[in-house]
Amino acid sequence: MTSIGNGGGWELDRYRDYLRLLARLHLDPSMRAKLDESDVVQQTLLQAHENRDQFRGGTEAELVGWLRTILANALAANARRYLADARDLDRERSLNDTLDQSSNRIQGWLAAEQSSPSERVVRVEELVRLAGALGRLPADQRQVVELHHLKGWPVAEVAAAVGRTKPAVMGLLFRGVKRLRELLQEAGRP
Repeated sequence: MTSIGNGGGWELDRYRDYLRLLARLHLDPSMRAKLDESDVVQQTLLQAHENRDQFRGGTEAELVGWLRTILANALAANARRYLADARDLDRERSLNDTLDQSSNRIQGWLAAEQSSPSERVVRVEELVRLAGALGRLPADQRQVVELHHLKGWPVAEVAAAVGRTKPAVMGLLFRGVKRLRELLQEAGRP
C-alpha cells in the first residue's frame, strides 16, 4: 500500500482493479499468452511508485489520469517488446486515446457529466468501485459486459469474439449487469 501525492496520501493499490480493467480492455489478444493484465498493472504501479516525485497534480482525478498515462506507456512498451515483428504504429499511437475513450465510457456508464470538485472525487470513487465489482463477476459475464458496455461492441461482434450465440450473449449480459448492480449496491452505490 503505497501513498503518493503532495500530502494527498493516496494509496496506489486502491486503483489496481480500475487499472486491471483498462489493461484487460486494451491488452492485445495476441499477447495474452505471454503477458497477463496483472503484470502490466504491476509494472504501472511500480513505475508510479518509482516516479512519484514527478507527479505534479493535486487531485485524485489528476492522479488517476497520470496512472492511466503510465498504463498506456506500459501497454505500448509491452506491445513493442512482444509484437516487434508485427509492429503497428497506428495501434501504438492511438493506445492512449483508446484508454481515455474506455475510461470515459466507464464514467458515462456511471453517471452524467459532473463538474464540481466534490463530484469529481465521487466519480473517481465510483470508478474504483465499478472496477472492483466487475472483477467479482464470473469471467464469461465480465467479458461480455466489458466488450459490449465498455468497449461499445455490438452484441453480434461480442458473440463472435467469445464463440457464443447472440441469445447466449444477451443472457450473459442480462445476468452480468444484474449481478453488477447487486455488487454496486452492496458496495454502497445506489
